Amino acid sequence: MKPARNRRGLAASVLALGLAGAVGGAGITGFAAAQQKPESILPPGFDDPTPTPPPRPAPAPTAAPVNPVGGAAPTPGTFAPPVAVDPASLPPLPAISRSELSRLPSLDELESMSTEELDQLLGLKPKSDIPAGARRALTRVGLLSGAEGGLPPVALANQPASLVRAALAGTKGPLVSRWGHILLRRALVSRMAPPLGMDAIEFAALRARVLNRIGEYAMARALVQDIDTANWSPGLTNEALAAYLASGDITGACPAVRLQGSSREDGEWQMWQAICNAYAGESALAASQLDRALGRGIAPRIDVLLARRFAGSAGRGQRAVEIEWDEVDDLNPWRFALATALGEPVPDPVMDGALTASGGAYYARSGALLPMLPATARARYAGRAAREGILSADAIIDLYSEVYADPAAEGDAAQHARTLREAYLATDPAARIAAMQRLWSAGKTLGGGDGYGARVLTAYAAARIPADAAQTDAAGDLIAAMLSAGLDRDALAWRNVVDDGSLGWALIVLSAPRSGGVGQGAVDSFISDDESEGSRKSAFLVAGLAGLGRLSDGDASALADDLGIDLARQTRWSRAISRAAAVDNAALVALLAGLGMQGSSWEQMTPLHLYHITSALNRVGLQAEARMIAAEAVARG
Repeated sequence: MKPARNRRGLAASVLALGLAGAVGGAGITGFAAAQQKPESILPPGFDDPTPTPPPRPAPAPTAAPVNPVGGAAPTPGTFAPPVAVDPASLPPLPAISRSELSRLPSLDELESMSTEELDQLLGLKPKSDIPAGARRALTRVGLLSGAEGGLPPVALANQPASLVRAALAGTKGPLVSRWGHILLRRALVSRMAPPLGMDAIEFAALRARVLNRIGEYAMARALVQDIDTANWSPGLTNEALAAYLASGDITGACPAVRLQGSSREDGEWQMWQAICNAYAGESALAASQLDRALGRGIAPRIDVLLARRFAGSAGRGQRAVEIEWDEVDDLNPWRFALATALGEPVPDPVMDGALTASGGAYYARSGALLPMLPATARARYAGRAAREGILSADAIIDLYSEVYADPAAEGDAAQHARTLREAYLATDPAARIAAMQRLWSAGKTLGGGDGYGARVLTAYAAARIPADAAQTDAAGDLIAAMLSAGLDRDALAWRNVVDDGSLGWALIVLSAPRSGGVGQGAVDSFISDDESEGSRKSAFLVAGLAGLGRLSDGDASALADDLGIDLARQTRWSRAISRAAAVDNAALVALLAGLGMQGSSWEQMTPLHLYHITSALNRVGLQAEARMIAAEAVARG
């Protein structure tokens, strides 16, 4: 042990001598002399000393600088004495209140913060990392311009904010009409300026909320994405998160979640923060956050486990997470979205209970469009989405074609796919009609409700049936199926085949693009044969014809009186939509029409509302929508 100690002492002595020589100047010379001169690796001439430039002329004498504190300035090359400063002359330090101190994060909170949150806390992170020239303006927000089918961009610019806010805030659920839903969606996603006195962010948040409420989650997500994340308000953020969750785009919300940091403290927000941290490369932080969430019980255990599984998919060497459904009796949007995204099957009892519960429509509207679900699973939800207007006829037909092409498909979806193929390809029109009738009678397994989803599914198959007097018994159902997809010209081919006063006749006189007046006699014939409860089909026929201007005033009044309808009655809503039509404001009429068509079935719709809606739409240039809504009312009334 002594030699080692001696070696250490010798090294220390040499180091001390070297340092002493560096201070005295002699040590460096002796130390350098012991080294061999390094050989230059530069080409000749590159290491020659730079020639000394010629001396500059001496500067002209200047006045001695004055010391601002007092006395002459110090001579260059000398040290100035320290200046005494009176502490009383200094400005006071800013005071920190108790409330400000209480808002400072604790050590545990600092440890759990991501790098972006720390940057934001310390003021190192700008509000927006988008260059000023690339930021999007808020003058007009939306997806559809006027050239792409959107409504006029300044239609609401001069309207009072209170009226627009009331129309949007009052639309709290789905619409009874498929075509009404399509019209409202078009209005909500149009690129428009906000109404007078309303902030553009609030206008976007109100529209996104309605889109979420009617099941248009993908459209709501696209709408909020038209606004820079740094401009999102808390209300817009809430609607954006709901849209991202329902459309299965969990990480799509991460820019907003990481930018806003600790703006919210609920459990779902904290789990989302951890997921976003994991996908930003901070896997260890995300794991600790979710471990802490599980230990503190900020959310139900199943929700945190799903979040841990999803966050773990972003890192390497992630821990295995077993999802335990044993004690789970209900479903929520978070569980449904993450389980679907992870490919984790929701137990059938839990899924069935969720679909039959009061909020079960949410899962059907969401599941119908989730691309990570197999076609057979989406087919379970597609019927509702089709009858409500979320899915087009093309989309639901494509879905069932995918089911048919899957050799492993079984159950109702596979059977419906085979029947749909027969409805298209059977050689005999009677066989094709019989296949469609089997689908119509199976409406309960094709979306429930009144089975209108099956009509949408068979719309193009019905259009392939030639107009023939031999098929007049099925003409009304075939025409109703065609009109569910807007195939009014195909339906018009049956005009000379159907009998006056029949269902097919009623649908044609309502949906025809150009139609003359309708006589009272044919309407009386329809009323006498109407077997619907309370003659609702007849009441909708009269209201629709009157709204479209296809009945004279005298005939409309007489027929309405016979059916007990007072078309002259006014309400606050009817006066508002009539005034909007009087000033030719299509956008405001569409919003008010959506407000008046809320409900889960056509039993909640009144002939008076239908009359004012079709009349207003017809007056502002939305005749096609007015015709389809009127025909749909008679078909489903």
